[in-house]
This record gives sequence, structure tokens and C-alpha cells, in this order.
Amino acid sequence: MTPPTPGESYTVERTFTPEEVDRFADLSGDTQPQHTEPDDEGRRMVHGLLTATLPTQIGGRQEVLAHTMEFTFSRPVYTGERITCTWTYESVEERPDRYDLVANVSCSRGDERVLSGTVTGLVWKGENP
Repeated sequence: MTPPTPGESYTVERTFTPEEVDRFADLSGDTQPQHTEPDDEGRRMVHGLLTATLPTQIGGRQEVLAHTMEFTFSRPVYTGERITCTWTYESVEERPDRYDLVANVSCSRGDERVLSGTVTGLVWKGENP
């Protein structure tokens, strides 16, 4: 894997489905009505932590082991909405066995931000210890 570089960005997009919300509700135990019952437009509110799987998808592809994840959920996300998430490395410090990093994440529905945050973690060099 190529070492991370400050300023380097990665993006994923996803539209959550009612079935995904159901599976997450079952897994998490969060079965509040806004997640299980459709609103007047037939949509279901996506769990905040399900939305936060977008940055974790990017981190997983980059082989990042997170140390901290701090998210601000600024707007609700609903099933059927296309969400775009961008992960940008803010800083990367090389160590003998790893790269310590800080990344900023931003998830949006069009021009409207729905989630922002910071991830700190590391990427191992070579084999994982």
C-alpha cells in the first residue's frame, strides 16, 4: 500500500435503503420509530452511525486503524438520498513501523453537509504486528 499523504482525498457515495436501516436497527438495537416507520414522504431516517459507515468504508480501504473518531451530525439523512463522503488526510507522521494520521471527513447531500468529523489513527508499514 502507498503511504498516506497530507492533502490526499478519497470519496465514496451511497444511497441507503430501508432494508439496510432495518438490518442496522436489528444489529444496534436502536428501533426508534423514526428509523422503523416511514415519514409522510415514505422515507425512513437513517441512523447516524449507519451514515458514519461511509468514512469507515474509506478508512477500511486505506487500511487505517482508527484511534479516535469524532463526528458531528448536522442534518438527518433519509433512505433514498444520495450521500457523498470525502476523507482528506490532514497530517501524516512517519514512524519506524507505521504512519500516524489525522483525517477530516465530510458527508453531504448535494451542497448540504450532513456529517463532519475527524479521524485519528495509523496505517502499519508492512505486516501488521
